[in-house]
Amino acid sequence: MYNILLVEDNREIQEVNKNMLTRCGGYNIRLANNLAEARERVIEAEPDIIVLDIMLPDGSGLDFLEKLRQDANIPVLLLSALVGPGDVVKGLRAGGDDYLAKPYDNTELLARIESLLRRASCPQKTLTKGRLTLNMISGMAFVDGRDLLFSHKEFALLLLLAQNEGKIISAESLYKEVWGMSMNDNRTLKKHISEIRKKLEDETSGCEIQNVRGEGYYFIRNKEM
Repeated sequence: MYNILLVEDNREIQEVNKNMLTRCGGYNIRLANNLAEARERVIEAEPDIIVLDIMLPDGSGLDFLEKLRQDANIPVLLLSALVGPGDVVKGLRAGGDDYLAKPYDNTELLARIESLLRRASCPQKTLTKGRLTLNMISGMAFVDGRDLLFSHKEFALLLLLAQNEGKIISAESLYKEVWGMSMNDNRTLKKHISEIRKKLEDETSGCEIQNVRGEGYYFIRNKEM
């Protein structure tokens, strides 16, 4: 059974998340209301993952995270009402493995936690396709060492396609795997695929996402790059 440390000062949110994760995921939950308690729980509980609110009564969760990264590589999911691009980047660069904006759907919270735990237990840490490297622990993608700044969903889509290089995967399958639900509108998927393509092209990665009308998408790379 996985141990999850929830660091959250809002008691109502804390209780809802604890009950949902215990009931739906079967996880063992430890709670911390502030950073001081969080430091104690990390030592006591040895959590497999930390769900960390950024804005806490006794300081910023990012300061706690930066110090944590000096001693441990525990997966950390950041929660915050701050949702600007700069806030997300700052959180990820401080050492966060994923970032979820408040308010959020509890099913997405559960899916994000499951994804981080899968990555952490995966024996393969990176996937390299030519000049493109996907780090499955941090959820970050690089071309020649340059961070492409992919969102969580963009990284998950690219990883799934890259792991099945040359194989066409239907839009429905991609959406179900990454979003965890059936697709009722393909505009969201198309938008994410478009962003991935742009970032790959901007860095001349030599990798592409192609589509076959009516069938799906597939990952290819220029063997000469």
